Amino acid sequence: MSGNPMNTFKNLRMYNRITEMNRMLNLSLKQLFATSFVSSMLLLICANPAIAQQSASAGERANQNDYYQITTLPAPDDVVLEVGGLALLPNGKLAAATRRGEIWVISNPEMINGRVPTYTKFAEGMYENLGLEYKDGSLYTSQRGELTKLTDTNGDDITDLYERVYAWPVSGHYHEYSYGPAFLPNGDMVVTGNVAFGNPKWWEAQSHAPWRGWMMIITPDGEMRPFATGMRSPSGVMVNDEGDIFYSENQGDWIGSGFITHVEEGDFTGNPAGLKWADHPMSPVDIDTSMIVDSEQPMYETAKKVPAMKLPAVWVPHTLMGTSTTGMIQDTAGVISPFKDHYYVADQGHARVNRATMEKVDGEYQGAIFPFIYGLDSGALRMALDKSRGQTMYVGLTDRGWSSTGEKNYGLQRVDWTGKIPFEMKTITATPDGFNIEFTHPVDKEIAADPSLYNVTSFTYMYRYEYGSPIINREDAPVKGLQISDDGKTVRLVVDNLRKYYIHEVKIGELESASGTQLLHDVGYYTLNNIPSGVSLSQSDWTATAPSGSPSVESSIETPDSPGAYPSVLDEQGDEAAAPATKRVVVMPDSWEDGADQTIELGTVPGLKYSKDKIEVKAGSRVRFIFNNSDDMLHNMVIVKPETADPVGRQAMNLGLQGEDMEYIPETDDVLYHTNVVLPGRSETIYFTVPDEPGTYQYVCTFPGHYISMRGTLVVTG
Repeated sequence: MSGNPMNTFKNLRMYNRITEMNRMLNLSLKQLFATSFVSSMLLLICANPAIAQQSASAGERANQNDYYQITTLPAPDDVVLEVGGLALLPNGKLAAATRRGEIWVISNPEMINGRVPTYTKFAEGMYENLGLEYKDGSLYTSQRGELTKLTDTNGDDITDLYERVYAWPVSGHYHEYSYGPAFLPNGDMVVTGNVAFGNPKWWEAQSHAPWRGWMMIITPDGEMRPFATGMRSPSGVMVNDEGDIFYSENQGDWIGSGFITHVEEGDFTGNPAGLKWADHPMSPVDIDTSMIVDSEQPMYETAKKVPAMKLPAVWVPHTLMGTSTTGMIQDTAGVISPFKDHYYVADQGHARVNRATMEKVDGEYQGAIFPFIYGLDSGALRMALDKSRGQTMYVGLTDRGWSSTGEKNYGLQRVDWTGKIPFEMKTITATPDGFNIEFTHPVDKEIAADPSLYNVTSFTYMYRYEYGSPIINREDAPVKGLQISDDGKTVRLVVDNLRKYYIHEVKIGELESASGTQLLHDVGYYTLNNIPSGVSLSQSDWTATAPSGSPSVESSIETPDSPGAYPSVLDEQGDEAAAPATKRVVVMPDSWEDGADQTIELGTVPGLKYSKDKIEVKAGSRVRFIFNNSDDMLHNMVIVKPETADPVGRQAMNLGLQGEDMEYIPETDDVLYHTNVVLPGRSETIYFTVPDEPGTYQYVCTFPGHYISMRGTLVVTG
C-alpha cells in the first residue's frame, strides 16, 4: 500500500464536510424544501429508466453534464498516474499502468458512499508501459522493449512473478514506444511499435531496429510473427467483436491526419519507415517501394498502384476531432446502452473521447466519427468500460510534456452515464445515393423535412513526405432531398456529388427532437471508401422543398470566399492574402520611412510553447515581428487584447471546416494582429503599430487546441 489513504485524504474530507454544511446553512427553508423535492425526483428517475429517457427528451439546449458526469479519482501525492494502460479486474478493482514503469491496483474506483479509492503498487521497475490487459489471472503489458506477463500468486495485489513473453530490438531512440497487447480470440496478442525520428528533418519517421513501425502477433508461448507495417505512431490497438484488428494513427509525415485502420496480414497502412524490413524473410509485406512517391495527391491515388496499401476505415479529421488519436475500445457490453457495439476513440491533444461507428461495404470497413466527451483534465490515452457496477467509463490521462487542452499533466477520471439518452446522431450509414442518419430520439418531422438543414461537405488530405496535410479537394455535396422514416428516428439524405474515398462532413442546423430537445452534437464525419450498390430513393419519395419558416444550416461565419469578408493585403510575393489589412501586414508600410522602431523574433519549443513567455514593447511603437516555427506542428501567433486568449482560442476551435480558410483567426475585435498558420521549419514576418494604451496584452497560438498552453504576455509600456 502506498501511504495511508486516511491521512492523505482526511483534510479533503473535512473541507468537503465544512463546504456542505455552509451550503446547507445558507439555504432558505423554501430552497431546502425544493432541494429535497428534486432529490426525491432524481431517486425516482434513477429507479425508472423510462422516466430517465423522457427527461432527456424534454428540455432546453442540450448540455454534456445532463448525460455524463465526470469525476476525478483522487490519488496520494506519491502516485503519479501518467496512465499508459487500464484494465478492469474480475474483483471490481481497476489496474493502471503508468509511463513510470509501475502498475497500480485501485480498490473502490467507483468511490462507493463517498469513500476514496486506495492504491496498491502491483508492479514496478519497468519502462514506459503503454498498454495493459487482463487474462486468466495475469496482467499483460507492453513496455519499451518487451511484452511482459505479471502474476499475483497469493492474492495480495502485488506481483510475485514477472515473465518475459517476447522481447524485440530497440535502438534507444526516445520515441520507440510500444503499445498493447490486444487479445485475439485464439489467445494470441497484438502489439504495435512506434518509429523513431531522424534526419534530414527531426520529425521524419525512421525504423532503426527491426519491426519498428510494425504490428506483431505474439503467441502466449512467445512466438512472434510480423503482421503488417506502415505505422508511425500506432498508439491504439484493439480487436473488435468479430475478431478483426484495428489500430489508430497520428498525423505526421505521410500521414495527413489521424485515422483508424482495419489491419490484415501483409497490409501497408501508409508510413514507409517500416518498409526497411519488408525484405526480411519473416516479412509478409510485399510492396514496390518505388510506388511510394511524394506527389501531394490523396492517399487513395497511391493505393490504386500499391495493392498492399490499406486505406483508413475512419479518418479522424485533424483539429476538427482532435490532434493525437490514442486508445480505442468497443462497447460490446452496452455500458452506455444507446451506443452498444460502438467504438470509443481517445484523443491526447484535445483531452477528449470521440465515438465511432463502422459498417462493411463490399467487404471493407468504413464509418463515421462523432464527438462524445469534452473537457477532461489532461490528454486522454486509455479507457476501460465497467457495466458490472455502473454505466461507467474510466479514462487514463497524461500529457507527457506534449501538453493538451486539459489543465493537468496526468490523472484518472471516471465518466458515468446518468441513464438519460441525449438527442444525437446515433449512426451515419452509406446508401447508393447518400446517407442514412439514425437518431437516438424521433426528430421533429416538420423541422427535419427541410433539406437546407443538412450540410454535407467532402474533403481529404495529401499523401506526402511533409508533416501532416492541409485539407484538400474540398467540395460541397448538396442535399437534393430526404425521406423521414415513419418512427421519426431515421432521415435518409439524397446527396449530390458523393465521392468515393473522401471524408464527408455531415453537419446539421437547429434540428430538434419531437419533444423539443436540441442535438447535443451537430456533426459527424463519414469516410466513404465504397458506395453501396442497391436501389436509390425514388424522387417521388423525396421531401425537397423547405417548409415555411424552417431554420437553415447556413453559417454566420464569414470566410475569405465571402464577398467583402476581408480587405486584401499583399504578401511578400505580391499575392493577395485573405486577412484584415490592419491585422496582418506582411510588407513594411511605406509610411515607415525610418523603418521599424523594434524588431522582435519569437520561436517555438517542443511541448506547445513559444520560445519567450514575455515580450516588452513601447506604446505606439512600430514593430517588425518575426515568427519562426521550428516545431513539428503547425502554429500561428495572434496578439489579442488583455485577458482574451481563452475566448479567442475557444472561438478558433469552433470554426470547423472554415477554420483552415480563416487561418484559425476568428472574426472578433479581440484579435489585434496575427500571422497566418506557419508550417514547420518556416517563418513569417508581420508589421504593426503597438496599441497606445499601456497594459498586459497576450499572444497566443489559435491553431485548434494549442491556446491552452501556447501563449505569452506582451507588456505594453508607456
